[in-house]
Amino acid sequence: MVPRPNATAPVLITYADRLAGNIDGVAALLDGPLAGAFAGVHLLPFFVPIDGADAGFDPIDHTEVDPRVGSWESIAALATRYDVMADAIVNHVSAQSTPFLDWLAHGDSSPTAAMFLTPQHVFGGPPLPADIAMIYRPRPTSPFTHVEFTDGTHRMVWTTFTDQQIDIDVEHQLGWSYLIEILDRFQTAGITSVRLDAVGYAIKRAGTSCFMLPDTLEFIRRLTTACHERSMRVLVEMHGHHLDQLTIAPHVDLVYDFALPPLILDAIYTGDAVALRRWIEMRPANAINVLDTHDGIGVIDVGADASDPSRTGLLPPERIHDLVEAMHDHSGGSSRMATGAAASNLDLYQVNCTFYDALGRDDDRYLAGRMIQCMLPGTPQIYYVGLLAGVNDSELLARTGVGRDVNRHHYTPADIDQELARPVVQRLLALLRWRASEPAFDGSFELLASAPHIVAVRWSSPTSVVTIEVDLVSASVTIDPQTEQ
Repeated sequence: MVPRPNATAPVLITYADRLAGNIDGVAALLDGPLAGAFAGVHLLPFFVPIDGADAGFDPIDHTEVDPRVGSWESIAALATRYDVMADAIVNHVSAQSTPFLDWLAHGDSSPTAAMFLTPQHVFGGPPLPADIAMIYRPRPTSPFTHVEFTDGTHRMVWTTFTDQQIDIDVEHQLGWSYLIEILDRFQTAGITSVRLDAVGYAIKRAGTSCFMLPDTLEFIRRLTTACHERSMRVLVEMHGHHLDQLTIAPHVDLVYDFALPPLILDAIYTGDAVALRRWIEMRPANAINVLDTHDGIGVIDVGADASDPSRTGLLPPERIHDLVEAMHDHSGGSSRMATGAAASNLDLYQVNCTFYDALGRDDDRYLAGRMIQCMLPGTPQIYYVGLLAGVNDSELLARTGVGRDVNRHHYTPADIDQELARPVVQRLLALLRWRASEPAFDGSFELLASAPHIVAVRWSSPTSVVTIEVDLVSASVTIDPQTEQ
């Protein structure tokens, strides 16, 4: 008899095409060699197209599944056995989308003209240099792009991420209706959770950073209500100051703990868990616990607020500098080639690197980090490359020039068989199956007093009590006094 998964059993996050070829292939893995390890799966964008300017995060049609990975029927079949999460890409659409092309073709007479955001909407005219300087940007390029209309005229549109991702006016009825159509399609397919991607950038106001404003929080609440009306939970995706996560957490079902990966790396590198323990004491319990994602390893999440230095970070600047350099050193320099000015997507707030490479491919330290991820309150989310203890894909990076691709490897069926046989992967799967079935994780959590190089916790339920201790120096893990992993 298969044990009932606990309420926060691990979930897998993956691109369907890069792990198993398609959605049915992901289902076969979950039912087969990964059985018992995961209660759910977050399928990264599977919309038309999966291979646009930003690996699916620039949808041409957000309501159609790319036939190269499956169909809505594939999603619905998967959802009968697992909790399925999908992305509602809130802030933008592809420059190749039908509504945007129609606007370019017909200008203000287009029925979709009001769907797209221009500086005129926000500033009442062309933005001044002072206006632009205030805007918070994930990348150092301009937040605006000049586009040419069929009649030869030019206008400036808002493009927070790339010139192929056109921001929509979510406050206009056309923008809102566009988002509701996506949610309705998700509900029909049986999707149970929605990640609000890039929602922190959705509301723009003159004279502000245009990022995570009070009005943004109100918009998130409105969108969350719409999801709840369709029986779907909400996860907010946002990199930023750690206190922002604490502000958002009470208003949604789930938030990411993006501070956890750099804090765990810092603790393992230094043998000092003081900063990590401080965060454990304050972090939201309704967190998705990550170590790696389809993006990089966040750094901004542990730093001071760039717009308000009085809001200090979880780590001081010099320790963040040492952390970043240690990641580059442990990866043999391959992460340096994928990060910042070395890559075309100049991510200001992250290091592009697999978590396994960030720990120098040390199996014990890697699994110690995974244990910390799994033993904290929240839901452990395991990225497909991390599941297979993947290394930086420098060949893919060289072909595309996109920094994030270093951690977005394409696995063949033969690759998967080979990786699943590795001892480090087998040990990780054993950890995940234990995390999914241990009843103590449905109980109460306690962070235990310990030496600076130790992280120790206790979980207690009516039927089970588990004590876990991770030694950051030796990378040893002890479960209860008698059992070692």
